[in-house]
Amino acid sequence: MEGFQPLKILSCLSVWFLFHFSTSNSYTLPDKYFINCGSPSNVSVSTQTFIGDESSHDGYKLSSGNSKAVEESTSGNSKAVDELYRTARIFRQSSSHEFDISENGTYVVRFHFFHFSSLGNLSDAHFNISAYKSPILSNFTVKNSSSSDFIPTQEFFLPVHVGKLRIDFVPFDENSFAFANAIEVFLAPPDFIPDSFVPRVSGEGQKGEYNGLLRSPLHVIHRINVGGVNIMPSNDTLLRYWIPDDDYLLINNTARNRRFNGDKLNYQKWGATPFLAPDSVYRTAKEMNINKETTLNSFNISWLFDVRKQSKHLVRLHFCDIVSPAANELTKFNLYIYSDFSYEIYPFRVIPQTAAPFYVDFVVDSDNSSLMLISVGLESDNNDSINNNQIAFLNGVEIMEVIDEVASRGHHSKRMKLFIIIGPCVGGVVLVLIILATFMFCLKRRKWMPVETTDWRLVPLYGGSSHSRTKVKNRTGSAHADFNLGLKISFSEILYATRKFNTKLMIGEGGFGKVYKGLLRNGAKVAVKRSEPGHGQGLPEFQGEIMILSKIRHQNLVPLIGYCDEGDEMILVYEFMEKGTLRDHLYSQKGESEESTVGSKLSWDQRLRICIDAARGLDYLHTGSSQAIIHRDIKSTNILLDEHYVAKVADFGLSRLDQIDQTHVTTDVKGSFGYLDPEYFRCFQLTLKSDVYSFGVVLLEVLCARPVIDHSLPREQVNLSEWAMSWQRKGKLDKIVDPLLVGKINVNCLRKYGETVEKCLQDRGVDRPSMVYVLWDLEYCLKLQNTAVVREPYEDSTSDVGLPLPVVQRLPSASLEIGDSELIHE
Repeated sequence: MEGFQPLKILSCLSVWFLFHFSTSNSYTLPDKYFINCGSPSNVSVSTQTFIGDESSHDGYKLSSGNSKAVEESTSGNSKAVDELYRTARIFRQSSSHEFDISENGTYVVRFHFFHFSSLGNLSDAHFNISAYKSPILSNFTVKNSSSSDFIPTQEFFLPVHVGKLRIDFVPFDENSFAFANAIEVFLAPPDFIPDSFVPRVSGEGQKGEYNGLLRSPLHVIHRINVGGVNIMPSNDTLLRYWIPDDDYLLINNTARNRRFNGDKLNYQKWGATPFLAPDSVYRTAKEMNINKETTLNSFNISWLFDVRKQSKHLVRLHFCDIVSPAANELTKFNLYIYSDFSYEIYPFRVIPQTAAPFYVDFVVDSDNSSLMLISVGLESDNNDSINNNQIAFLNGVEIMEVIDEVASRGHHSKRMKLFIIIGPCVGGVVLVLIILATFMFCLKRRKWMPVETTDWRLVPLYGGSSHSRTKVKNRTGSAHADFNLGLKISFSEILYATRKFNTKLMIGEGGFGKVYKGLLRNGAKVAVKRSEPGHGQGLPEFQGEIMILSKIRHQNLVPLIGYCDEGDEMILVYEFMEKGTLRDHLYSQKGESEESTVGSKLSWDQRLRICIDAARGLDYLHTGSSQAIIHRDIKSTNILLDEHYVAKVADFGLSRLDQIDQTHVTTDVKGSFGYLDPEYFRCFQLTLKSDVYSFGVVLLEVLCARPVIDHSLPREQVNLSEWAMSWQRKGKLDKIVDPLLVGKINVNCLRKYGETVEKCLQDRGVDRPSMVYVLWDLEYCLKLQNTAVVREPYEDSTSDVGLPLPVVQRLPSASLEIGDSELIHE
């Protein structure tokens, strides 16, 4: 499989390195927070002082109902690094450590665990650790310290925001306990972890780019000094441990150690910095163990690392050309991850000097083997002997697991069993559809007939089309191919599903056209949206929605089942959402039938969960792919509910795909009045924050259960957002909540909710939060609503943002059957 385009990748890396060096080089290791657990005394390690947790420490607080300080009975070695491990604090109950955070950023959070036998063996500890009550270390026990690669730390990179960082130690069960020797919490160098445009690969090869890396904690599982020895915290710029690579080398005699004996490394502003890795890493390397008889295709140097299977990992590989004799213009080799992905390492193109450190990052999806193979080697079309410039090397490896959907991992084996059962069935269905589609393409093309004369009973499901409206000229003059033949549905099948667009099956009407309930021949229950002349949206919106929905898939986005573009028809077919729109469950506009509001009213808890679901869908649109998707028409009628009241964002006809690194898109103003971003309206500049503003208006609809614009009300109440914000600024938002919710909303929850809405509705987009922060705030609101614990001052909404709660997987509603009584038969 082909690797990435080297020039494109290296160009991006050069920009990254340039910015990174200029910011990171001015970084100094902060003095907060370094905690010596279980001791009243301070301990110095390298340049840092670990403060005893029994002493006063500005900004740090230990909350524990049942903890005990313990000390090793033997004196041991007098080295400072050993002294840190002579004391520990044992936690018999859930206990929290709280840290004042004054600056947003990525923080290094490091826990020290060294077991000794005083007052019981600490190796018996069994516990979990959470940050913001979201698990980051689960089912943890201490490794055997006699192991040659034993590292007494567990390290994380956490996205942390101004306020309080709370870390909880939770014993695994009533017979277990937790402990720690020391805790470190400090701000990492600027842009230490990239957030976007990180090349993504798997066992099958290239998978595009990964974005939104900083939304999840990272757990360091391997930090390897290739070709070197152990590096202790006292010799590392960020107090890290590095271990030798020999135990991970697949075949020992393929490589030999190399050491740089020069005075100084050539750090360049577009390369790595000493904070990325210490000098000791870049001064040593493993190089190919070659001789005069060795040929180019003889071998690769390979390392095998244990990882969590079927998970995402940030893999950082460090290079420094200490092997070339003088100039390195001819030195180039391949990097391999697993066996099907290769990437050319050409040091001269990155930094045209020897002994110049640089690194590359990849997000790697591990396979089902629990092992990750990383190799370096040469490639050639012949077996010419290797010259002095043809050699592969590697200096360092870091592998960090992306902690994603932690809660779902315990059910992983159950899901795998389900996939094993469902997989063959789905494969069989797909094969049948492919055969049918191929067969139909071989038939004589049929001329489209009007509804009154079409013989819709004889055409099979997903048949071909005689004329495709999606084959049109784009702006450059080239013709679009069909967007996705696998999604095409024949007009005859649409007629069958909707009983020839029976008016009794019409369930709505919007900017695109009328919407009908339908039942496909395969039993799928669907919503059919048919374009009509004279409506505001047309072919561009039709094409845009197909293009976007065929590229994305998320549990909180309404999936596109198919489309039809025969003749003049433009029809979109979606999963049917049993409970209709969010607005249907909040209020009905004057003049509308009251049928939409018949049934049970949504509780506040249900409304919060619906908002959280919708926020997840929007966050995925903004950050879940290489191109940011701006929805552009967020409103309560475009948030649909399935039979379990799971919310899904719908209607992508106005959406825009744009590069994430663009600050804005200049475009004509489109959207729904009352939800429009005022900055977009004034400046014609559409951004991701435009969606955030519209979502803030939806949050007010959910709270107040009234239209966003209501001209029947007094002038000051016509515009919901302006009216509600006037009450919010007075601290009296409770005065305008839905009467059905009066007395049912936790006061702390309402305060946090109001603050979240206020941030979303800021006049300037730059002052609004991104959707991931809105999601965190809403999840925190749900926590506050469902807890009876009195809120502490540090939990004030102006200073606390929580990590995302685990995502609960739910089955899609499309699997429901439609009873015959629900559809009209002729």
